[in-house]
Amino acid sequence: MSAAETTVAFVDDDADLREAGAQALALAGWTPLPFADARAALAALSPEFPGILVTDIRMPGMDGLDLFRAVRRLDPDLPVILITGHGDIAMAVDALREGAYDFIAKPYATDRLMQSIGRAAEKRRLVMENRRLRALAETGGDDLPLIGESPAMERLRRTLRQIADADVDVLVEGETGSGKEVVASALHHWSRRAAKPFVALNCGALPETVIESELFGHEAGAFTGAAKRRVGRIEHSSGGTLFLDEIESMPAALQVKLLRVLETREVEPLGTNERRALDLRVVAAAKVDLGSAEARAYFREDLFYRLNVVTVRIPPLRERGSDIALLFSHFLRRAAERFRREPPSLSPALLQRLASHSWPGNVRELAHHAERVALGLDPDEGAASTPSPTPTLPERVDRFEAETIRQVLAENGGDVRRTVEALGIPRKTFYDKLQRHGISRRDFAEG
Repeated sequence: MSAAETTVAFVDDDADLREAGAQALALAGWTPLPFADARAALAALSPEFPGILVTDIRMPGMDGLDLFRAVRRLDPDLPVILITGHGDIAMAVDALREGAYDFIAKPYATDRLMQSIGRAAEKRRLVMENRRLRALAETGGDDLPLIGESPAMERLRRTLRQIADADVDVLVEGETGSGKEVVASALHHWSRRAAKPFVALNCGALPETVIESELFGHEAGAFTGAAKRRVGRIEHSSGGTLFLDEIESMPAALQVKLLRVLETREVEPLGTNERRALDLRVVAAAKVDLGSAEARAYFREDLFYRLNVVTVRIPPLRERGSDIALLFSHFLRRAAERFRREPPSLSPALLQRLASHSWPGNVRELAHHAERVALGLDPDEGAASTPSPTPTLPERVDRFEAETIRQVLAENGGDVRRTVEALGIPRKTFYDKLQRHGISRRDFAEG
């Protein structure tokens, strides 16, 4: 979120200070949204507000602290920066403990305010991005990895919708882990065949001695060990969808038999001469290009052309980089639910690593990585360079204390007595704080 994209709600009842603040924000590249009173500002804010709030504390009616607490109830992740007078320091420190992002004392240097706004804006950007990803991931349902905002995924979804109800065989091409079975399942569930079985078989996972019986079925006594009749996957899928994954691994002899089934829409189980009619739709998947010259050495060309009525290519994850964070957010939420943990937010370091990795294992690798992150087992967390972290509460208080001491020393020409009286602290405490903050009183002595 650049400065030009960030709106800063700026609340001050003093018209001159409000105008000066708005001008400074505009000159720094932020989009100012000035308000003369807290209630008007509160009415304009919502959990969807993409910017941050800067407010004076001392105002008539609803003051800045009341506004801060109302905003906390509205959206606890909306950063609030308080502008304080010296008399309001104690209240501002209490507000930090309640969750205020920062406080700045009057009179303040413009650079100091802009630096705080910059850090707060980055925090708000991450919050809003995490919310967006979470919302999109939660609406993805079972369509993952079809969820995505990239042009490639939009084209893929559009193509699948167009062919879902067409009784044509489909060849799905995609690398390992890219989600070929999910694409086949989407074709089935988006079609008129959704009420019938979706039958999946990985041709590379079964030995040759078993795959023929698995596909075509057999009658009792068809071969040794065939004690009873078995309905094959092809027949069982009649009326629904048959998904054949890694079809390039199918033995040559079975390729001939499958070609005949596709041509006749009939199946002949082992051990019988009976042919059974099928209402068949086949979705075949391959991780190689079956139309290439290399594939012709082991895959029948006529079977390829019979399957290749419609070819759908799934883009690898590296070609849809804009979808990686969205997919990861879904997998992270799902893994956290399974492990009964709160899903961690996507930090800048994590987002950077997700974007820079090539993901050779595609969606499957991304899902496994999300599981490790959900379990807190990611060894590279924080390894990438990250923006400066948001200062902790003690760091903010120390910084403000040091700035206040320097300012009061300067106002009193380095005089210890007047400075101690103005700060309202014991002399010993004053010297202890000088030592802790590395402040030399002599640097402020007059003449």
